Amino acid sequence: MSWQGPAEVAGTPVRLHAAGRWEPVDGRYHWAGRIEPEPRVARLLRAGRRDVEVRIGDRVAPARLTEVDPWGGVRITGVGPPPWV
Repeated sequence: MSWQGPAEVAGTPVRLHAAGRWEPVDGRYHWAGRIEPEPRVARLLRAGRRDVEVRIGDRVAPARLTEVDPWGGVRITGVGPPPWV
């Protein structure tokens, strides 16, 4: 299951590309992706904020910012139901 489209991260509109899978080892759904370059989200991560909420429509999921890539995009991960389901 995957998502490519608009989302909101920490109150900031972004474009998100993400996909996930069921992990049989821990019995939970893991998802991850990339937020297209958005300076406000990159600044949050560089300032030390990692835990965020991702909103797609009326669905919200907790997530974690992990790194800024060389192109200015931000990697994001989550465990549990993704916000696009």
